[in-house]
Amino acid sequence: MEFQQLEYFLAIAHIGNFTKAAKSVSITQSALSRSIIRLEKELGVQLLNRNAKEVTLTNYGEMLLTHAERIVKEETAAKMEIDNSDRQTINLSFLHSLGSYIVPRLISQFRKTYPQCRFRLNQDNSTILTEQLIKGKTDLCICSNILMSETVGWLPLCSEELFVIVPLNHPLAKRTTVTLKEIAEESFITLKPFYGLRLLANQLFDMAGVIPHIEFEGDEIVTVANLVAADLGVSLIPMIPGLDRLNLKFLKLSSPHCRRTIGIAWDTSRILPPLVYKFQKFALDSFSSDQ
Repeated sequence: MEFQQLEYFLAIAHIGNFTKAAKSVSITQSALSRSIIRLEKELGVQLLNRNAKEVTLTNYGEMLLTHAERIVKEETAAKMEIDNSDRQTINLSFLHSLGSYIVPRLISQFRKTYPQCRFRLNQDNSTILTEQLIKGKTDLCICSNILMSETVGWLPLCSEELFVIVPLNHPLAKRTTVTLKEIAEESFITLKPFYGLRLLANQLFDMAGVIPHIEFEGDEIVTVANLVAADLGVSLIPMIPGLDRLNLKFLKLSSPHCRRTIGIAWDTSRILPPLVYKFQKFALDSFSSDQ
């Protein structure tokens, strides 16, 4: 039994005339008649009393009418709920470090145009974000890098320079630039291995031929920065808002110079709801002038 058959059945049940009922559902009279006959054969009962003047329901037709009306009513209610709720909600995931500046700014600016839009937000590392995207648990991810697959699309938004940070009382704090080899013997504070920024730092150290002495691995850039300010080591991070209030010196990397790219990812095998697509385009347009 198909939902469309129930719609056709309700049309003939309420109107009582094949010609008028067929017109109301935008099909031919013969197509409507064939649909009802198939439904009767499937159920094994006669649903309609047919005569030259009018079409009436049999006892079996009356039974089906009650259930068909309930089914169609529930389907209509479900569509309305989706239209009024889920289609106005964007599931957005992002890296921890982006929650203090990029993500709030994008959401705030977007809601000026679409005030009815709601966001379901989630923070995690790149590995988890990729899994959520592939499993359909999120619509979009804003991240520095993502584990690519055949169905994951990714476009850049902006890039950030990475700096070596040291406490203000550190000997290197008098400098403006530094190389990774110059911090080879320092205690290094960094993020856990599955974070994109950690992977990027590992690549840089490999390029410089340096094996860092890792003192601590954390989940948040802010935590890393505060531990450096407490004179527990040095680190390699972007200059995100708020860190300028800490007792830190940001040193440019003269060798190798490095930036991390922030982008937006989505599952290309799924059709993005209209509002999600608008936010994706808005995010890309917001940074287009900076590139």
